[in-house]
Amino acid sequence: MITRKFRLLVLGLAAFGLACAGMPERAAAFAGRISIQSGGRTRTALIVEHQRLKRARRPLIIVLHGGKGYGTRLGHHHGLEDSMWSSSPVMVYPDALGGNWNVAAGAPAKHDSQFVRNLVAKLVADGIADRRRIFLVGSSSGGLMALHLACEHSGLFAGVAILIASLPANLAESCHPMHAMRFLMIAGTADPFIPYQGGKATLADTQAELLPVDKTLAIFARAAHCGIGKSMAEFPHHDPKNPTRAYFERFKGCKVPVELVRIQGGGHSIPGRWKGGEHGRMVGPYNNDFDSASLIWSLFHKASG
Repeated sequence: MITRKFRLLVLGLAAFGLACAGMPERAAAFAGRISIQSGGRTRTALIVEHQRLKRARRPLIIVLHGGKGYGTRLGHHHGLEDSMWSSSPVMVYPDALGGNWNVAAGAPAKHDSQFVRNLVAKLVADGIADRRRIFLVGSSSGGLMALHLACEHSGLFAGVAILIASLPANLAESCHPMHAMRFLMIAGTADPFIPYQGGKATLADTQAELLPVDKTLAIFARAAHCGIGKSMAEFPHHDPKNPTRAYFERFKGCKVPVELVRIQGGGHSIPGRWKGGEHGRMVGPYNNDFDSASLIWSLFHKASG
């Protein structure tokens, strides 16, 4: 049963998302590249700090790009900076070698995982990031990499958001998060590249076999000691011509929130960041009933204080 309080929560999140989506972009106080040695190689990342040096340690949000991309191209793609500028977290966009994350089991994946952890360690050691407030966001193949990290190094992260991705099946048996994390998934049921009900991914950089979204979510619900019930509500629908619908689901009885936004009929796109054109036709139906970046920050902000 959907409670009135839960409906109000979803309505509030939707309104907050629409408000933030219309905000003008703020210039960052500092944005530049950093390089570190990891796995015997020089690895790079884009770092964005809205208020530099004079503040105490800040929340750190690591964003893993999908496809053949680099951190420099991702800065505004998710809209995270637009939603979070006033709270001044440090945003970091790591670069995958050759533009692609190694999500298959084996040494290459471990090297990518080690790179992200080394990056966190450097920013903590430099007095920039707060070790207790490290957050991770990954989309598409970057979401697969983020799930790899969340499975094996759950104690590192206070919260994780996975967009249009699901857990590689070869990690299922070994994925036993030891710490409860705030956890959010956003997934479309008609995604042409990431099958919602499980199966082979058809991304350009990976054809990994994936678990169903619900089974991925259940792993992290167990880590958060959730009950068996879930609350569910529909986001207000803004476009009568759009066939998709967005549903917000939350596990009950969890130590920390574990949530899913299910885009019924949705494709391989991030709600609230529509680009349109030929790319839009390729990735499938798009939903604009909420802003993903605002929803992610709503989840993280409660943990970041």
